[in-house]
Amino acid sequence: MTTGKLQHAGKPGEILVFVDLSEDELDDYSKGILSETSRLAKTLSANWSVIGFAGATDHAIAAMAAYGVEKLTLIEGSAEQTDSLDVRGKLIALATRAQGSALLLLPHNDLGGALAPLLAAQLDAALFVEAIACSVAEGRLKLTRQVLGAQVAQAKTWDGSVPLVLTINPKVLSSVVLPNMQPGKLQVERWQPTGAVSAATTRIIERIPADPQTVDVTEAEVMVSAGLGCSEQGFSQVQELTRLINASLGVTRPAYDLGYTGFERMVGQTGKTVAPRFYLALGISGSMHHIGGIKDSKRIVSVNIDPKAPIVANSDEAFVADLREVMPLLIERVKSVTGDAA
Repeated sequence: MTTGKLQHAGKPGEILVFVDLSEDELDDYSKGILSETSRLAKTLSANWSVIGFAGATDHAIAAMAAYGVEKLTLIEGSAEQTDSLDVRGKLIALATRAQGSALLLLPHNDLGGALAPLLAAQLDAALFVEAIACSVAEGRLKLTRQVLGAQVAQAKTWDGSVPLVLTINPKVLSSVVLPNMQPGKLQVERWQPTGAVSAATTRIIERIPADPQTVDVTEAEVMVSAGLGCSEQGFSQVQELTRLINASLGVTRPAYDLGYTGFERMVGQTGKTVAPRFYLALGISGSMHHIGGIKDSKRIVSVNIDPKAPIVANSDEAFVADLREVMPLLIERVKSVTGDAA
């Protein structure tokens, strides 16, 4: 990779990255974008800082230092403002202008993907979304993304003559703190606009938490899936387990063919590709199509009676056991922990 300083319209080499600080601690998207920005800043010989909204916990703020963050700017605003996507965009754009940054980075998750076009419009900036690679070539920033179902790589360059809003594909974001990262001496500043920000065109009237039992499997955080190794009675126990641990239910193609549940719960390349934090495979042999649909899961645990089943080799942790014996014991154990006697 070629390195070198990129000259552009804002402060030379200045990069600003937006981090969502709405949770008690940094999520994987935030850690990943910090890690990526730290790497990109070294490639560009650039300074960088972080921007977010006030209300973050001390724990979330302190966690940034490990990624080399030296400066964090917290945007002050009312709850009504920060609940509105369009006002959020206006506030971030104003703060970006106030800092003179010409390159603004966000992770391309639900929030980043929604904010990016709003920010580009507010900043009169170029917009490049879901980048999978960033490098410097001939004094320009070369950006690459995949299009047409990830079959084609598309590359464009940015010379810094206009501001740029850039989102990074979550698949290439890693939350790992790299060995060459030097912890930053984090300084926190607070910022608020000098004038009034126009009222939101929309407002939040209610927040409805996602129900793991009904959420789309592609959005599931914790998933329990049943395969052909589950009998009809065994599948009822799997359903009970998902209720007890507040997880999402998935099935393989054979289980779907048996009529256990609808197509919308089918996991695999012939169903839906999933990437939960935790995936529990019960009675699943692990065909190539199923493994292809779950390989991006953070942790895969399986229970199968056959030690030579492909799922065993593709699991982070595998148990060779008979589900008819395991499920009653597992449910009893979960009930003792949750206090659920239902």
